Amino acid sequence: MRLSDTIEEFIKMMLGQEEQEVELKRNELAEYFKCAPSQINYVLSTRFTPDHGYVTESRRGGGGFIRVIRIHREEDDFLQYLMSERIGDTLDLKSARILVRQLAEQGNVSLEEAQVMYAALTPQALSVPIPEALKDSIRAKILRSMLLQIARRNTA
Repeated sequence: MRLSDTIEEFIKMMLGQEEQEVELKRNELAEYFKCAPSQINYVLSTRFTPDHGYVTESRRGGGGFIRVIRIHREEDDFLQYLMSERIGDTLDLKSARILVRQLAEQGNVSLEEAQVMYAALTPQALSVPIPEALKDSIRAKILRSMLLQIARRNTA
């Protein structure tokens, strides 16, 4: 497991199921993981974003801290947000992976469903001789269609 993955899992473990936010000291985390503080910044800026379901706040200086806050959206609101705002006309593979992972983490889909969803969005599934931009457009349409089906399932 890469250090970034380990740091991410550690922070998520600190949040647990019940906690909505956690305050961290960047330098203490860096010391704990025997890494540079910039590694902590990297994890926070790439893995704890609104697209991942988190907001981070930080205060620099001697008493500085980083606060990681879990965003809780109602399931239908979240699906609506993804379909209408987050997924545009195109969606790259990295963003698709993040969104599918977040759906699983929030319990919108099972882990097995998330794996199937991701498989349908991979380069192997879209391995046709067309420009990459067109593949990203198709990927967005496929994911939006899947989300619509999930929303229908949730209202039934």
